[in-house]
Amino acid sequence: MMLKPTSLQNHLIAANPDLRQNPDKLLVFADEGNVVATGSGSLSFEYRYKLNIILTDYSGDPDAIIVPLLAWIALHQSDLLNNPTLRQTGIGFDVDFNNHETIDLSLKLDLTERVIVKREGGRLAIRHPPEAQPTPDYSDDFWALYQGESLLAEWHTPVQLA
Repeated sequence: MMLKPTSLQNHLIAANPDLRQNPDKLLVFADEGNVVATGSGSLSFEYRYKLNIILTDYSGDPDAIIVPLLAWIALHQSDLLNNPTLRQTGIGFDVDFNNHETIDLSLKLDLTERVIVKREGGRLAIRHPPEAQPTPDYSDDFWALYQGESLLAEWHTPVQLA
């Protein structure tokens, strides 16, 4: 079905040391979804939904989540960064302060996924095409995020969805 939620979940778990040790702290939901048909005579369509990512009892630095998140968005939903209107509201968050040490962080992203449906012989085939890619400013294969001398997060450049 939708590929982006799992891709982002795997990326954040791989990037964040706390989530690598406690992956169950990361919950992912696709809310407020719509299927938008192309209206072009084909069965191709687009998923549109609000991805809700919830980190429970998180004691790390929020920047250790946001920067890898933005790296993933740059590859998989770049309009949230490049479109002046979408970047105002396309990435939202809520924070619940549990105590002096942990928070619950909810991130909300407006995501889309195209699904191409084509007739091949006597059957229909589906394909989830990758997002169009501008030349990235951050094209290295591996990244490490530091605050002073403290390592906050590290990740490999997200892999394009096929």
